[in-house]
Amino acid sequence: MLQQTQVDRVIPFYRAFLKAFPSVSALAAAPLAEVLRVWQGLGYNRRAKMLHDAAQAIISEHNGRFPRAYEALVALPGVGGYTAKAVRVFAFNEPETFIETNVRSVFIHHFFPRSRSVSDTKLLPLIEASVQHPGVEQKKGGGAREWYAALMDYGAYLKKTYPNPSRKSAHHAKQKPFKGSNREIRGAIVRASLQGEDVYGVPFAKSRIKQQYAALRREGLIP
Repeated sequence: MLQQTQVDRVIPFYRAFLKAFPSVSALAAAPLAEVLRVWQGLGYNRRAKMLHDAAQAIISEHNGRFPRAYEALVALPGVGGYTAKAVRVFAFNEPETFIETNVRSVFIHHFFPRSRSVSDTKLLPLIEASVQHPGVEQKKGGGAREWYAALMDYGAYLKKTYPNPSRKSAHHAKQKPFKGSNREIRGAIVRASLQGEDVYGVPFAKSRIKQQYAALRREGLIP
């Protein structure tokens, strides 16, 4: 849920989602349409489908137990390298090395204050060294989980206090406007489908609706 979405916006959806699907087995057993209904308003509906698919894989392939190994995590639908490492850090307190926008801000701010277009390849060794520092590894009740939580909180603080350090990153990209985008069209089509309405009644050009409708059907998001 936090991928490309701010924490404050996610919290009410997170609570509603857990109320509707309190366990992996409950999520896996639910019809996709119901999962999408609960997800509505959060955007990027493909994330909900991948979460649903992952829950079903956990039930069928891992006896309902969430896998801990990196290789098993990246084999789940919708889980890439970043998500697998983040899960290992926050769920299992494993000392993985990964970059998230707030983590990136911290290391650029302190190690590259006068640089421009800083690549992640320059940051990764620094992040890895910090995670493996004895003060992090040996902290009772802390470790990688607490360290990354602190980095993310500090990075969020830096963005409010200084010009966004992430803009100095070689990987910084400004998000495209939502209004009139394919994302808006896809969201409107999914909502119409869930409500049993004519998807071609959404207020967009018919050619664009047809294109996105076909894509949504290929992805299994609508019947």
